[in-house]
Amino acid sequence: MVAVVVVVAAAGLLRWRRPAWYWLTFGALVATVRVLFRYASVMEACGLTVPPSRWRLALARMTNRPAPESRPPRILRLRPTRTGLVLRLKLQPGQDAFDVAAATDRLRHSFGVYGVTSRELRSGVVEVRMTGYDVLQRVQMPAPAETRPMRIPVALREDGAVHYRDYRAVPHGLTLGATESGKSVYQRNLVAGLAPHHVALVGIGCKQGVELFPLARRFSALADNPDTALDLLEALVGHMEEVYQLIRAEQRISVAVPDAEIAADIWDLREDLRPVPVVVLVDEVAELALFASKEEEKRRDRIITALVRLAQLGRAAGIYLEICGQRFGSELGKGITMLRAQLTGRTAHRVNDETSANMAFGDVSPDAVLAAIQIPTDTPGVAVTGDSTGGWARIRAPHTTLREAVNICNKHADRTPDVPALAAFRPALAPLPQARVPLSKTAPATA
Repeated sequence: MVAVVVVVAAAGLLRWRRPAWYWLTFGALVATVRVLFRYASVMEACGLTVPPSRWRLALARMTNRPAPESRPPRILRLRPTRTGLVLRLKLQPGQDAFDVAAATDRLRHSFGVYGVTSRELRSGVVEVRMTGYDVLQRVQMPAPAETRPMRIPVALREDGAVHYRDYRAVPHGLTLGATESGKSVYQRNLVAGLAPHHVALVGIGCKQGVELFPLARRFSALADNPDTALDLLEALVGHMEEVYQLIRAEQRISVAVPDAEIAADIWDLREDLRPVPVVVLVDEVAELALFASKEEEKRRDRIITALVRLAQLGRAAGIYLEICGQRFGSELGKGITMLRAQLTGRTAHRVNDETSANMAFGDVSPDAVLAAIQIPTDTPGVAVTGDSTGGWARIRAPHTTLREAVNICNKHADRTPDVPALAAFRPALAPLPQARVPLSKTAPATA
């Protein structure tokens, strides 16, 4: 009896103070047993069963047996994870993946888990992910996170999976959010994740560079005012045209060349010829679009034109845009909506009104708009991410201080590539101080 009391007390303490540890020690086993025992009744109560087929009813009548019961989706696999359970279900004839998605909230209450999400893997097969606790309350990224060129882990999704920023799949992204919503932390995670990769980082921060200039040792080019930003963006456009000339020269298109040797972007080139990819981070886009005089209006039009050209043509040349701002609407002037239409990846932190959420997801997913305006103020870093397919999810980036991001950039400063077109915008920095020599306990002998 004493041992049982100690185990129950330990489980309660872990569930309160360390929910991740509780799940790995007790919660996964309890949830698995609960799902297996309640599965048939829960599926019937949630309307996820189908009546027996005609031949089964006829067979029951011929053999004078009771009528068979309704059939729920068949469990193909049940796999515990570090944050929950993953069920792979085979749908019965007549069922649809939307039926499971519509019943996720009822499944969450019935199985006693924190959250339930579903997605269709292929025709007739649905994956249901259950989370045992709030994984976004204290974000802990898994150690063996998968990384590939231009694909970095930046946040944790609400279903416990890792959220990756894949620039080759989603070339350009937009990040919105009010003040103190977590945009800066999200941007630091992007820079820290890209720092070990062979990529040129270009920063435009018109807030006098307070967010990006501390990370300058890993940046190939930086601009801290609209005038320098204009020159930098036009230099990037010129670099893009040079890359296209290189691709054109290496295409060698003729009837005798196999298709595999025809290059259409930098990733089809040989590694020794491939230009370094470039990621452009714009800290506050509104500072580039606002103007107060005729001269500033002309500068603003040239800046937006350069950004639109990079968004439309930069992907094949290995130039990717990551634009951040508090608002991104038509009130910023002509060309803004054209630029926003080219930004496939959308991430919205806490916003102050529904209009701001519509700027990110109004043309993508109405459900994501409702999720974005419901983010509470006491959870900075929580965001809603989506893309042009209409899918969306809640994410939260791990809290990375500016000092931690600076240390990562300094550690990988030797990986900063030299791009000739951007040499004029390379930040001038003093060399890193050498490590201090530890004092010896024995004083050196004197002559």
